[in-house]
Parts: sequence; C-alpha cells; structure tokens
Amino acid sequence: MLLLIGAFLVLMLVGVPVAVSMAVSSLLYLVFYGVAPDIIAAQRMIAGVESFPLLAVPFFIFAGNLMNIAGVTGRIYSFALALVGWMKGGLAQVNIIGSVVFAGMSGAALADAAGIGTIEIKAMRDHGYPVEAAVGVTAASSTLGPIFPPSLPFVIYGMMANVSIGALFMAGILPGVVMTALMMVTVAIFAHRRGWGSDTPFKLNRLAAASIEVAVVCCFPLAVYVLVQMGLSLNIAVGIALVVLIACDWYFDFSAVMALMTPIILIGGMTMGWFTPTEAAMAAVIWSLFLGLVRYRTMTLAALAKASFDTIETTASVLFIVTAASIFAWLLTVSQAAQLFSVFITSLTENKWVFLILVNILMLVVGCFLDTIAAITILVPILLPIVVLYGIDPVHFGLIMTLNLMIGLLHPPLGMVLFVLSRVAKLSVERTTMAILPWLVPLIVALILITFVPAITLWLPTQMGLIR
Repeated sequence: MLLLIGAFLVLMLVGVPVAVSMAVSSLLYLVFYGVAPDIIAAQRMIAGVESFPLLAVPFFIFAGNLMNIAGVTGRIYSFALALVGWMKGGLAQVNIIGSVVFAGMSGAALADAAGIGTIEIKAMRDHGYPVEAAVGVTAASSTLGPIFPPSLPFVIYGMMANVSIGALFMAGILPGVVMTALMMVTVAIFAHRRGWGSDTPFKLNRLAAASIEVAVVCCFPLAVYVLVQMGLSLNIAVGIALVVLIACDWYFDFSAVMALMTPIILIGGMTMGWFTPTEAAMAAVIWSLFLGLVRYRTMTLAALAKASFDTIETTASVLFIVTAASIFAWLLTVSQAAQLFSVFITSLTENKWVFLILVNILMLVVGCFLDTIAAITILVPILLPIVVLYGIDPVHFGLIMTLNLMIGLLHPPLGMVLFVLSRVAKLSVERTTMAILPWLVPLIVALILITFVPAITLWLPTQMGLIR
C-alpha cells in the first residue's frame, strides 16, 4: 500500500501527469507484489472504460465544442448583458448569468472558463474593471458548469456509484440556483464597496426583450401541457410547440432562446423517456449541429473538423485518466487501503455530520492535487460504502463531492481553471490565485448549505420520482 501511494505522490510532485502517475505506480505495485497476473490488470483497466454511461462523455464534450464554434457564446453574452448589465457591477453579473446559460450546454468548468470566460474577461477589462476582479468572478462562475445539468462529473459519478444520472442531473438544479444567488450577492457587495457602476444604461426595451426570451423558454413546457390537455398526444404536442418556437426564433432573431432551450430539451427528453441521460448527450450534439449549420449558419467544415479533433483529444485524455484511475482504485481495494480507511473514519465518529465535515476537508485537499475525473474514480469506491453506512443518500453525496472538486479546480498547486484563466488573462499564477481567493467565500457558503441541508439537493429529484 505504501509503495502504491508513495510512488504516486512522488511522481505527482515531480510533475508527471496524473494519469501516468497512477498507471506507473500501479505497475510498480504489481511488479513488486505480484498481487494479480498481468492479464487481470489489463482486464481491470479495460473494464474501467467499458461502460455505457461513459458514452455520454465524448458527446457532451463535442456538443460544448460545437456550441463554441457556432457563435452561441456571443449570443449568450449579449442576452446576459441586456438582462443584468444595467445593475451595479453589471458585467460581473453578466459573467455569472452567462455561465449559468453556458452550463446548460457544456457541463464542464474548463469549457466555461476557456469559452465564454474569454469573452467576459476581455469585456470587463475593456470597461475598466481590474483584471483581478474579472478573473475572480470568471473562476467562481465557471464552477456552475458541472452543477447545472448536463454535467460530465455527474456522468462519471453515476457510473462509479451506480446511481441514476437523471437523478443527479435534477439534483444539481437547486444547488446551482443557490450558488448563482450567492455569487450575485457577492458581486453586489463588491460593487458597493469598490464603487462599481452599471456598464450599460438602463433601457426598458432591452430588459423587456431579454425577459421575453426567458418567458418564451418558460412557456414551452406550458404550451406542451396545454396541447396535451386539448387531446393531442405528447409527441405531437412537443413537435408542434418546437416548430412554433423555431419559427418565432427565426422571425424575431432572439439572442439566446435556442441556447436556453438546450437544458429544457435534454431534461424534458429524459423525463418523458425519449432518451436516457447517456443518449441525451447525442441529442445535445444534434441540437448543436442544427444551431450551427441550419439556424445560425456560422459553422464551417473547417471549424467542424477542428471541433471534432479537439473532442477526440479531450476524450482520449479523460478516458486515459479513467483507465489509470480504475486500476489504481482496484489496487487500493486489493491492498486493504480502502478497508483500513473505512475503519479509521468510523472509529473517529459515529455522527454522519462530523463525517461529512471530515470528507469535505479531505476532498477540498484532494481537489488541489487530482483531476476531477481521477478523484471521482478513485474516491467513490473508497467512500461510498462509508456513505451508505452512515445513511447518507448517494445522490446528495454526489453533489457534495462534485462541488468540493470544483472548488479544488480554483486553487494551487494543480487547479486547472487557475492555470487556464492565468493564461487567458495574461496574469502570473500568484496574482491569479490572490484574485480568486475572495470568490471562494460564496462557494464555501454554498458547500456548507448543500452539505447540511440535504433538501436543497434531494427535493427536486424526489418530487419527480427519480429517488425515494
């Protein structure tokens, strides 16, 4: 056990990529202790990625890339600017609202930071905001990507914990709303203390136009319900409502209605049984292609090819991490490390709330060093039996784990969002770190609320019959 963990930590400290570190340390352990034949080790690695839910990963990544090249990010920014740009600290509020909308398409914090985050940082800098303020709010808002559905970490967690991915998607909505509200309050406090004004003049017609777009999206499920009550079948009702919506969008040229419809289509399709959460990823790709090739006509073959190759590269990286983490987690179990950890934790406390405090601290530390996918793949087999023992709902724990690991992306030594934003804003890592620190406060408050008020997470999936 010491060889396995020690070799992994040493390799990480000298800068070896996390997947390679896990694979090499696992290989060393197998060679020295011979706990299993080579063929068994190979089978365990293959079994780690031989999962139907994992098919969602490349398609969600592809959908996010397609949305970026289709010019949807610019439309989202324009919509958010019209909706909240007139407030004090307007562009900071725009940053948060833009991330909420983008979260419904990408499901990844890095995609948010590198996609719409690039536009938002430039706009805030051009309007006179300190670059540190722009980086801080962009970093905090990027954590919304994996909380609102769809979410890549939820897909991985659902696969590892054998939990309904649909339930996890639904469970992320209210926590995402809570996080959004806390971030917007934080912006208001900063605006008051630092004298940030509004960035666009208040124009009733612009606010009304943005509000109408929100109303149009909200009316879509209501229109479907009314048509069903009139005697039409559900499929026909959805088809009619969707055709009318697309026609209205084409005629009025809304800024973000089609982008806002992405989570509605995915969640609605899963709720009505049209597709599983895994198949929803393919639906997201089809919707993205429709927007880029048909609705907006901004997608070229060259851009489509680039998005495809970027997806292949990112997917290969993710699956390599899952493969290496699978054999690493299996060896932790074989070496009794998981069992020893379980005995140690249960000997410390019998109170589940104390356990959750300890686990939050553990995952915040782990999130500093490990990639999110690797952390989920390694920690779930170790922690889930203890979670069940304490009577904690696995869906609730999935939200806690994901938010902890998202916070881990923001701070050193290995926070990936930290390095992405440092490069985008052309700031040193040290200055970027200091810029992000104040924005950890609303995230920690959200983490405390989500941890100790399970209803925030569990109410919606329970009401929809996804969990009992």
